[in-house]
Amino acid sequence: MTYSNHYRKIKPGAVFLIGILSLTILTSCEKTIDLNLDNVKPVIVIDGGVNDLNEVQVVRISTTYSFTEANKFNGLAGAKVVLTGSDGTIVNYTEKTTGIYNSPKFKGKPGTTYKLTVNVQGQTYTAISTMPQKVILNLLTFKEFTVVDKTRKYVAIIYDDPPGVDNWYHSIVRFKGKVKFDVATDDRFNNGNKVNDVIFYDLSKDMVPGDTVAVEFQCVDKAVHRYFFSLGQNLSETQPVSPANPPSNFDNNALGVFSAYTTSSRKALFR
Repeated sequence: MTYSNHYRKIKPGAVFLIGILSLTILTSCEKTIDLNLDNVKPVIVIDGGVNDLNEVQVVRISTTYSFTEANKFNGLAGAKVVLTGSDGTIVNYTEKTTGIYNSPKFKGKPGTTYKLTVNVQGQTYTAISTMPQKVILNLLTFKEFTVVDKTRKYVAIIYDDPPGVDNWYHSIVRFKGKVKFDVATDDRFNNGNKVNDVIFYDLSKDMVPGDTVAVEFQCVDKAVHRYFFSLGQNLSETQPVSPANPPSNFDNNALGVFSAYTTSSRKALFR
């Protein structure tokens, strides 16, 4: 399954807007503040990944846009995209459509460190990610919780966490081919255990019995986990935090993330 980022999409620059709006609310009783939100300089956003499946790997390159523009993908054409691996791998990407760059079919190898280099608009951006060892997603089950007479249903993932090593995970829930939710977790409290981990996204608001839910279970490195965990905190409705851009693993002030990851997927009938 080809890698895709920003599963719970947030408009680039929205973090900045949240802070400004909070300030406006606090001061609106005293005076009117005129905001000019169109003068923020566009920033490069790079999203890409390499997995352990034999498939086309994808890198997406775009820029942020002003708050008055419609939500869209501002793809950048003409970039040179090269992937190199610590095992001697060299892969050149080609531009499929504006801002979308594809590799030939190949699969990454666990334990290999990959470097993605992007040259665009006279600037060079690089990111490094090491592909962890694979952990298999064994099974999906469902859990029910009732709070204030309302029953909610969730999917739970079951897997065997390897003992003696730190592991970081990124789980993605899909329904009818569309991403509904994603969450970043780790094994601080489950190292070496058989894990039954509930993903707290209420399936009953989207699904009916007989529908199919799919979960992609990615093993990622620490920097990628930090990116998705931070993104989840920013978008959380129950754990508000001070807004901030997720910590990218790209240099030169680019936003986005590059992940070398293993993937294991399961499907189950919702009931």
